[in-house]
Amino acid sequence: MTQKSFQKGTPLPPLQPGLLRLYSMRFCPFAQRTRLVLLYKNIPFETINVDLKHKPEWFFDKNPLGLVPIVELDDKIVYESTATCEWLDDIYPQNRLQPSDPYTKAWDRILLEYFGKLTTLIYAFLREPDKREKNVKELQKHLKFYDDTLAKRTGPFFGGESPSMIDFYLWPHFERIPVLESIDTRAGVSKDNFPHLATWFDVMCQLPAVKATMWDAKTHLHFIQSYASGKPDYDFGLDE
Repeated sequence: MTQKSFQKGTPLPPLQPGLLRLYSMRFCPFAQRTRLVLLYKNIPFETINVDLKHKPEWFFDKNPLGLVPIVELDDKIVYESTATCEWLDDIYPQNRLQPSDPYTKAWDRILLEYFGKLTTLIYAFLREPDKREKNVKELQKHLKFYDDTLAKRTGPFFGGESPSMIDFYLWPHFERIPVLESIDTRAGVSKDNFPHLATWFDVMCQLPAVKATMWDAKTHLHFIQSYASGKPDYDFGLDE
């Protein structure tokens, strides 16, 4: 299956019985969550990348919202990043990611809800250079919250000694923090300012699933700039 994006007019390839299909976009942080779970749990799957600006006609049959990720397995379709990840964790029990402890599960939900504020800040930082001072201070406050939370966990991951679902929910946007740091060093994460987050970055980057899905800051910045220009470069870096 090609990595290039399927566009309006592109026919839908037939589904292979028993093989899970992921509808994705190479630079989407929400679809990256699902890719991380699939890879970490060693689930066989194929990927169809979608041009989200010129969507194929059949795409809305898979998700009326017109968004990725979507997972499809035979006659079953699930969309939205957290729904896809939790469904996959339930039907493929190996390398279980959702915590069994109710208190930990509740706090992971809090971390995810609070994370919405951080994602808003990340994009505000990029869109509003005239508000840089305010956004840097707010960003540092939110990073401190996650650094303090990691300090209370039983290992380098939010999941303790091994990653849990919340690690994969949070990682894709944290992966984009170096883009902000390339613009203003105060937006970065280091052993000096956020030691627990810095260690988390290190151990996450050692996971094969993360290595297989991550982009460097230069690539992220290129896509973000292309998206902001109204011409998202979905196939950047592909020479097929």
